[in-house]
Amino acid sequence: MWRRFSPATGQTSKTGLVTSSPVDFSDTEASREFAVSRDGTRIPVNILRLKDTKLDGENPTVVAGYGGYGISNGPRFDAARRLLIEQGVVFAVANLRGGGEFGEEWHWAGALTNKQNVFDDFAAVLKHMIERRCTSSDRLALIGGSNGGLLMGAMITQQPGLFKAAVSFVGIYDMLWSELSPNGAFDVPEFGSVKDERRFQALYAYSPYHRVVAGTRYPAVLFSTGANDPRVDPAHSRKMTARLQAATASSAPVLLRTSAKTGHGLDTPLSERIEQTVDVHAFLFHQLGVSCRPVGARR
Repeated sequence: MWRRFSPATGQTSKTGLVTSSPVDFSDTEASREFAVSRDGTRIPVNILRLKDTKLDGENPTVVAGYGGYGISNGPRFDAARRLLIEQGVVFAVANLRGGGEFGEEWHWAGALTNKQNVFDDFAAVLKHMIERRCTSSDRLALIGGSNGGLLMGAMITQQPGLFKAAVSFVGIYDMLWSELSPNGAFDVPEFGSVKDERRFQALYAYSPYHRVVAGTRYPAVLFSTGANDPRVDPAHSRKMTARLQAATASSAPVLLRTSAKTGHGLDTPLSERIEQTVDVHAFLFHQLGVSCRPVGARR
């Protein structure tokens, strides 16, 4: 813990674990807005941007989402986000159904046969960012991993014209095969099983691998996986990359970043995390037309 709370006084005090931030966010503002999903549900979206950012529809923007397993996408410190913000990138985090932000009802509204709600929520958030003139489709990118990688796959196949690029880490893309993979049985309580007809139909309806259509102009995509992933078989990323490369009618790249040394991400060594961050940011900056300026310089 960084601070100690006293129930008697209601006050907190510093402990020896308190540290100073290695980066300065004093020029950044945070705001919470709400998008309206297809069924009328209000979806929170938390936006970070430089204080002098103009809402002119021209800002490069990255939106992150997850929406699964009852996991709450809450506030947290991430020094790497400074790399985006200091280059004038707007960064947003969506609180989608499937997460735990508003309890178990919110979770189950985005699980099993309700999973499409998560994708509708995220699409609503992206449209909200465009309607608010934070950005435009040509300057909008998405990012997510694992269950959030499934979200990326669904957006790529369901809303290919809504955004410019996507970065998808260790994602699940073939929903019909997933439970047959070594760790796949543990995902059945969240997604459902192909052995149940109703849930099979729901899985097949949104399974990204099965929703790829030849001749579609897909956005630029960077998939990332590791050969030693014990949670999501790297075959998901390999299959999805090959399927999109064969099907797309656009000139946008569909790339696979893979590693023989890493897995699902939790135990990735620092050196590899740095290399991955460099590759991801280079991809995003190139696709969003960001011309990097010296640290501390302003638009």
